[in-house]
Amino acid sequence: MLNKLTARQRQIIQLLLEHDGEITASALALDLRVSVRTIYREMEGLEPFLSRFQITLKKKSGKGIELEGTPEARSSLASALTESMTAHYSAEERRLVTLLLLLQANEPLKLFALAHTLKVTPQTITHDLNELEVWLHKFRLELVRRRGYGVEIGGQEEDKRKAICQLAKDHLEPSDWIAGREQQPPLKQHLLTLTGQPFVLNAEHILWSSSSGWVNELSEQAYTQLILSLSVSLQRIQQGQEVEASPASKAGSSAYMPQAQALADQLAADTGLPISSAEVEHIAYLLHTLQLEGASPYFMYTDLHLLEQIHQLINRVAQMTGYPLQGDKSLREGLLQHIDPALKRIREGASIRNPLLGSIRKDYGDLFLTVKEAVAGLQWDLDVPEEEIGFLTMHFGASLERLQKLQQEVRAILVCSSGIGSTQLLATRLEKEIPQIQIIRNSSWYEAARIPEEEYDLIISTIDLPLPKERYIRLSPLLSREDLEQLMEYIRTTTLHQMNIAGTNPGNRKEQIFTVQPMDEMISLQHTLQEMVLLLERFHSYSLDSQSHELREVLISACAKLWEAQLLEDPAAVTDLLLERERQGSLLIPDSSLALFHTRSHHIQEPVVALFRFQAPLPMGDGHHMRVMLLMLAPKELPKEALEVLSEISAMLLRPELVTLMEQGSEQEIKLFLSTELLSFFKNK
Repeated sequence: MLNKLTARQRQIIQLLLEHDGEITASALALDLRVSVRTIYREMEGLEPFLSRFQITLKKKSGKGIELEGTPEARSSLASALTESMTAHYSAEERRLVTLLLLLQANEPLKLFALAHTLKVTPQTITHDLNELEVWLHKFRLELVRRRGYGVEIGGQEEDKRKAICQLAKDHLEPSDWIAGREQQPPLKQHLLTLTGQPFVLNAEHILWSSSSGWVNELSEQAYTQLILSLSVSLQRIQQGQEVEASPASKAGSSAYMPQAQALADQLAADTGLPISSAEVEHIAYLLHTLQLEGASPYFMYTDLHLLEQIHQLINRVAQMTGYPLQGDKSLREGLLQHIDPALKRIREGASIRNPLLGSIRKDYGDLFLTVKEAVAGLQWDLDVPEEEIGFLTMHFGASLERLQKLQQEVRAILVCSSGIGSTQLLATRLEKEIPQIQIIRNSSWYEAARIPEEEYDLIISTIDLPLPKERYIRLSPLLSREDLEQLMEYIRTTTLHQMNIAGTNPGNRKEQIFTVQPMDEMISLQHTLQEMVLLLERFHSYSLDSQSHELREVLISACAKLWEAQLLEDPAAVTDLLLERERQGSLLIPDSSLALFHTRSHHIQEPVVALFRFQAPLPMGDGHHMRVMLLMLAPKELPKEALEVLSEISAMLLRPELVTLMEQGSEQEIKLFLSTELLSFFKNK
């Protein structure tokens, strides 16, 4: 019966079921990115179908459209719609479902069973598995496929959990964790189950009520990542999939065992699940890795072509607006984290929704057009929709307004969850419109309720929070005129009144609570300066014979040089890691003969940056040749300050003058350039 509906008719029914009351045809058209005429045409065949569920399609002139029927009838329709969804997955959704089924299975799955579940041919499933194999390889996982055996994912349980966490980051929003699973589409329901949504509140409650100082020191990103990782771990333990004891992979995390054991004991008591000693080691490893959470992503990021395009985009907008945006590190890193998944969704034909687009075009019209023109000049070979242009405009709007910071007097906690630049934009809009407001902390919805009330005067959120209404005010990230008036009234009638009762004022407050202690900051600066000096002292330029035209031989020769300098232990093992990275994509710097190879491993003893020039060009495929190679190597366990310095050097490779020096300059000229730029970076920390 449902098979007679078109995919768009199913979408219309889904939207009508989700909407309480009337919804206009224009709103439906905007949601589905079609014309109003298309909406009316698709609805013509719905009435006979809906009547089978005792539901009527009501069209009210001047008001809108709604489904009219008993709650039981609506529930029956929703269930029927949900059950039929598997036959209408897109190719990307089908591959995601296949991946979720494989990760959830405790035994191999038959190819025929997968094909039957997804209502496609075994040949289609085979093609999908080939695509998934590439993605799994990034997590050191492999697809095991044997005739008569079935299909399963092979690899360490720890790596499977990393893959699951990445799926959650790619396909779930923070608000998905708040809403009940029954309110989510079937695909998200499946993913929420795999990522342990029922255990989120357990993990959050334990961290929330913790008296340990280390919890309060976690950044919002690290705190959220820890909750996700713990939830996934609890779900996998319940499923009977436990991590294997592997001391080598947990090197450096022994210092975190007391906190990990305490956390494990609380989780076991709260959930009733047995947590083994290997799982405690895994938790210690999770805590250990959080120390790198605040470091720049550049050293870990590898798509240098995309980095170059982001650099060009910032330069274009800076030239067109006249503002010096190139020095805004927050803008640079924000775009880096946003653009890659956004372009992936566009290439795959996924729908991009931006409910703030109308407001963005109204309040930031000139900047919107500027960003749109700048993107058009990048030659991405993609039709970038205006919804995505709107998101990019929010990033640039936040950057422009960061240039005009003002003094504030009322302490505010800002809670945002969209991850699209709205936090920065709202904060700087507030600073401009109401200079008395001091944003002392950006917080997740998890953290908001556990912050002591004496440490702030006001909570401002862009989402609904599990808090009493008198404890926070919800605003649009764009801070419309109506929002501004509402906020001013709230401050006047609620915030200032509470401050007067509490006797708080700027004169008797303690100094900023969330700032780093001066001594700690001085120690961190000392470590940063030390790492800079050591990296520059270790930097050398070498000449290599590349007559063999074999990349592996060249890399082994390069690693052998660093082995002789006692900077690494096993040249062959490090070479294998570098080759593994090269297989994932080109490492050539755009428009140059310079390639960057980097990795982190316990085989590497000290952080090192080394340059190698070849006597003859080395073919790299697609007609490209490498004449110069930059190796950037670091130990598996690395202080945050060292990672920041390596990240900064990696970001410098977008500078044409440094690339030219790497290709043609002397060792001393390169060292001079690096030391000058790193000194500037240090002074601005």
